[in-house]
Amino acid sequence: MHFDELLGVLGEFGPYQKFVYFLVCLPSIIAAFHMVNSVFLLGIPKHKCKLPNYPNDTFLSQGAVHDDLVKAFIPTELNADNEVTYKQCYIFSTPAAVNVTGGPEQSCSDWVYDKTVYENTFASEQNLICGKAIWASNAKMIFFAGVFVGALLLGALSDKIGRKKTLILSVLGLLASSLAVAWADNFYLFCVLRFIVGFCCAGTFMSAFVLGMEIVGPSKRLWAGVVIEYFFALGLVLLCLVGYLVREWKYNEIVLSVPSAFILVYWWLLPESPRWLINRGKFEEAKVIIRKIAKRNKVEVTEKQLDSLECDETATGQLWHLFTSRVLFVRTIVIFINWCVVSMVYYGLSLNSGSLAGDFYLNFFLTGLVEFPAYTLCLVLLDRTGRKKLHCACMVLGGLACISTIFTVLYLEKRHQIYSTVILAMLGKIGAAAAFAVIYVWSAELYPTVVRNVGMGASSSCARIGGMVSPYIADLSTLVDGHFGQALPLVVFGASSVIAGLLSLILPETLGANLPETIEDGKAFPNHEKKSAKYQENGSSITMNNEAFSPEDCTKF
Repeated sequence: MHFDELLGVLGEFGPYQKFVYFLVCLPSIIAAFHMVNSVFLLGIPKHKCKLPNYPNDTFLSQGAVHDDLVKAFIPTELNADNEVTYKQCYIFSTPAAVNVTGGPEQSCSDWVYDKTVYENTFASEQNLICGKAIWASNAKMIFFAGVFVGALLLGALSDKIGRKKTLILSVLGLLASSLAVAWADNFYLFCVLRFIVGFCCAGTFMSAFVLGMEIVGPSKRLWAGVVIEYFFALGLVLLCLVGYLVREWKYNEIVLSVPSAFILVYWWLLPESPRWLINRGKFEEAKVIIRKIAKRNKVEVTEKQLDSLECDETATGQLWHLFTSRVLFVRTIVIFINWCVVSMVYYGLSLNSGSLAGDFYLNFFLTGLVEFPAYTLCLVLLDRTGRKKLHCACMVLGGLACISTIFTVLYLEKRHQIYSTVILAMLGKIGAAAAFAVIYVWSAELYPTVVRNVGMGASSSCARIGGMVSPYIADLSTLVDGHFGQALPLVVFGASSVIAGLLSLILPETLGANLPETIEDGKAFPNHEKKSAKYQENGSSITMNNEAFSPEDCTKF
């Protein structure tokens, strides 16, 4: 008897599984904290050159005398709205007379910052602006590089030592490294520690995600895979609240680190994945947990049923098998592109929230809030409209919304730009979040069973590459001046989304189809004749296999 068959006796989502599932959803809140906290750690406030020989200089005016000094030392320029503003990176080498413009300029060596939005960020503390502005983007990319490496290494570790142990080790590393970030006093140490935070963050989310997916029954896995994303969205909303209340980056990081300590009690609360134990041949340990599940679910499991448990033996292929025919090659490349783009757009829109017009905290709050209707849209429509229509619609419509911001910035009055640009950006975020959930299900159904895990792992790697690229696109607005610079990140995200969405039309629909099991099935799909009894019984590709859920099959990571 396979474990999925035994779950039919135990209950696919009984009281015990609900308890465990709720617990494993909570780490996704913590993961959300650190995944997007770059917005607060590396935010760049408004700034101007610090006045020489004026130790108490501030960004805001201190009075008439201070204003005269600023006019004498800081050159001015016209911004995109034809308003006179002070240059942020240059100062007169010699003070100009009041009401007289001109004179030689030189680069600043020190700055003063507006503390309206942030009290202090690592970027302002280390002056990662002007010529060093790209350093802030590099730091964000290094974090996502940590996620990339962590997903690969800790995913493999999870398969070797178990989901529970990997979760606890990852949380310990996350707690230590995130606390250490608060004491980073130079750029290189900050980047090393943020890399470790990303590394451990990936292990924390993936181990919890996989444990939750492996303990619920086949017919509930699609639901379970989407609902956990609500907790990630909740993490973004709570992150906004913490960022609003704690505007000093060091204290912000400490506050966000503390919740990880509570996850350590999972050592006593969570069981190891019985599916993993069975597949590792640890039947006696698995039986103890199964008896506990049966007791909490108030069902009876016979010793005969327990003794009949067997490992899930599924034939496996290699990644290169996906490139052995033109059909599989094209489909695989299109899937890779969609994973990369949807991740890039999803994280990029969150990171770009600080560049949108209007209130910074409200904009960031909305980027998290709009994910709730996005995931609800998936739950309601995924099995009604099909994967293809829903994914393409989310990508194309969300992309067009982002592209449309260029017209609002160029042609609308400033007072109308704020609302229209933010609304369009939020529509883009809804599309990206929903598409992220859909592509996970759809690609899992498209890959033949024998290469499903390796295909999903490769797809997830493409998503992490998209995450690494996203900071550079999100920060284009700091590198390109004018109205076009303000809209450029959204235009790039939108165009990429539209292209990827249109390419997805090449892929076949999988809803209601008998899904491919072998490479030959994959080549002929959706016209293959091979039937899948398990699919017909359960109605979803994720329910199709008895094999252990792979740590690389996670969304977001």
